[in-house]
Amino acid sequence: MNSLIDQFFNLTVMQEALPYLLKGLLITIGLTVVLAPLGMIAGLALALGSNPRNPFLRIVVRSWINVFRAMPPLVLIILAFSALPFIGIHLPAFACVVVALLLNNSSYYCEIFRAGLGSVGPGQLEAARSTGLGTWDAMRFVVLPQATRNVLPDLASNTIEVMKATSLAAIVAVNEMLYVAGTIRSVTYNTSPLTLAAIIYLAILLPAVRLTGRLERKPLL
Repeated sequence: MNSLIDQFFNLTVMQEALPYLLKGLLITIGLTVVLAPLGMIAGLALALGSNPRNPFLRIVVRSWINVFRAMPPLVLIILAFSALPFIGIHLPAFACVVVALLLNNSSYYCEIFRAGLGSVGPGQLEAARSTGLGTWDAMRFVVLPQATRNVLPDLASNTIEVMKATSLAAIVAVNEMLYVAGTIRSVTYNTSPLTLAAIIYLAILLPAVRLTGRLERKPLL
């Protein structure tokens, strides 16, 4: 038991690792702050484009969504980091992670927004148009606010998944929290930094998960 505690809950190692993990946490938060808004914007654009009158565009959008939802995000990160230089695109590792995870999470955000748009009856758009609003203004001021409110718990849940997915950036040596914890572990031969990283993730994400659960149970008026 003592060896287990020393290997996973060594307070001395945790204390020494904490400043470095907090620096890695800033990278993790930075990735989330970049990815979540961009993913929502791209997902909304895809959702609005998935049911156009142009059947070709509809097929392109649906194919895009299906492909990037099916691709594991880890594979996308490795491809972005390894393949882009062969076509003359040289991006830093941070940007490669953003590109790869954006392709993946925007597809999920798209499906959420599609469900939200589908939950708003067509009469809402027609009623807004009857007041003199154009199609885009009616969508922006009447339909989209209702659609977003209806799927707010799902948007929050997917944003949590985005933050958890940033840990995959460790595969291309982005100095986010998991990579830092793994590096310290390899130097100290002690797993306590990974335990501390898990505790930090829980401290941040557990309240967010609880809030999401409350949003799911509480009707949004």
